[in-house]
Amino acid sequence: MRKYLLTVLLVFSVLSFSVAQNTGKSLKMQFFCPKWGAESLSWEDFCKKVKDAGYDGVEAPFPAEETERKKAMDALKKYELLYVGMIFYNPAPQAHLKDYEQQIRTVATMKPVFINSHTGKDFTAFEQNKAVIDVADRVSKEIGIKIIHETHRGRFSYAANVTKNYLDKIPSLRLTLDISHWCAVHESYLDDQSDAIQTVLERTDHIHSRVGHPEGPQVSDPRAPEWKVALDKHLAWWDKVVALHKQKGTPLTVTTEFGPPGYLPTLPFTNQPVTSQWDVNVYMMQLLKQRYQC
Repeated sequence: MRKYLLTVLLVFSVLSFSVAQNTGKSLKMQFFCPKWGAESLSWEDFCKKVKDAGYDGVEAPFPAEETERKKAMDALKKYELLYVGMIFYNPAPQAHLKDYEQQIRTVATMKPVFINSHTGKDFTAFEQNKAVIDVADRVSKEIGIKIIHETHRGRFSYAANVTKNYLDKIPSLRLTLDISHWCAVHESYLDDQSDAIQTVLERTDHIHSRVGHPEGPQVSDPRAPEWKVALDKHLAWWDKVVALHKQKGTPLTVTTEFGPPGYLPTLPFTNQPVTSQWDVNVYMMQLLKQRYQC
């Protein structure tokens, strides 16, 4: 009888935990596909492919020519896809701020849900990089479109500890988390950067779900068993971002940003990619949708 009661109590505890887990706030997540690597496709063909795969939208730099921007906007509208704009800092002295502001205002004409910025440079002083961030903040308020800044090698946010310094000094600063870069920069899975990483995760609004490793910003294929440790490390970071957004009841967006050859390893002498960039990105979307039940 006692054994029976213990079994009943154990089952009840498991069920209670499961119910408790499922009664929390729901999380709205949207998934974006990078145009990077699909430059040979027309916007029409690309958007159809993206829609058929189950994405919610596209993340891409704005086309330089007005006619090409119209084609992009028409295709996005036709296939009911959202758009995340990308802008890039021009390091030319003085002129860079005007160019940067013009980029923001041009991409704003494509009505992005927000703008992801490659901001500043790793070799310039805090004050210079902050001047670029200040432009983004000012113009963002004027146009009513959020601008967030990507963690990226070569930018102000090239390292975890450096980025934490910016976050501590600029309370309004929000991030696109591409933590794969930092695995390469720090040559580690960042176990000794816990304080900086926690601050960064708390200030993340958008994720680039590429998987890096201590010797590079992109594993050859996250489906391969030899990269399980790398994948699990990234999933643990993303889990924390998801939990924070779920707790706050704020939406979260993800771009599955595995890159083409150059980032994607290739076979010697042939330059043939070792796997399919498209297949890997779709796999990442499906993996995260299943993991986060969205």
